[in-house]
Amino acid sequence: MPGSLTSTGAYSLPDAPLKMLDSPPEAIRIAMWSGPRSIANLMMRSFGNRADTAVCDEPFYAAYLRATGFDDPMREEILAAQPNDWREVVDQVLGPVPDERPIWYQKHMTHHMLPEFRRDWIDQVTNAFLIRSPETMLASYGQKRVEVTLRELGLVEQWDLFDQVATRLGEAPPVIDSADVLANPARTLSLLCEALEIPFRREMLSWDSGGRETDGVWGAHWYHAVRASTGFTKPIEEISFDRLPDHFKGLADLARPYYERLRDHRLA
Repeated sequence: MPGSLTSTGAYSLPDAPLKMLDSPPEAIRIAMWSGPRSIANLMMRSFGNRADTAVCDEPFYAAYLRATGFDDPMREEILAAQPNDWREVVDQVLGPVPDERPIWYQKHMTHHMLPEFRRDWIDQVTNAFLIRSPETMLASYGQKRVEVTLRELGLVEQWDLFDQVATRLGEAPPVIDSADVLANPARTLSLLCEALEIPFRREMLSWDSGGRETDGVWGAHWYHAVRASTGFTKPIEEISFDRLPDHFKGLADLARPYYERLRDHRLA
């Protein structure tokens, strides 16, 4: 594979392995790993519009909030809606596929995977990575929050997860850039589906507006744009470093090397 993958030691496991669950051989579980503000919700709509695909929305969110004590909007509602123990979440994402669909698209946030959450279960799913430039992520995130940390952007964790998967596979797993998706949805999604070894469907390009039962309860706070959407939006101008607010520039500098490493492997 292009580039080099360095071992960080993050993937050593305790002696007692997690209980791994058997799954139907025909079920393809796609774990799509992204940071926040990376059109992850549009991608979830796209896959959710396929008749052959079930979707789930950030299954580790409540476990992340419980472990960190982070005071996110709608914290109590999220804790009540999802398992709070990461082990239960692993059992869930490796368990029965909703409605016995042959494909299960799982939207995951990379920063939810805390160091104490074991990652060996990831070897049982098909992993893909959705990236976005840190400057554009920060500009979008800044519309909702003033303070953001490097960990909340999730690019360091995204690279670590990519490294884990690529090391096991001996080649790069699929990586797509949000800018490419918005510039040419049909082409980029076709490349992604080919890499995932599933057929591309034209219905992935448009959908009805409104909420979904599969949306997380936090959608009431975060999902106004995606609930109004009926397809992929027109290309959004990528934000340059110079246009970022000064208090975000240091963070962009820290995050960019991880983004560039991942972008070297993007499908294009």
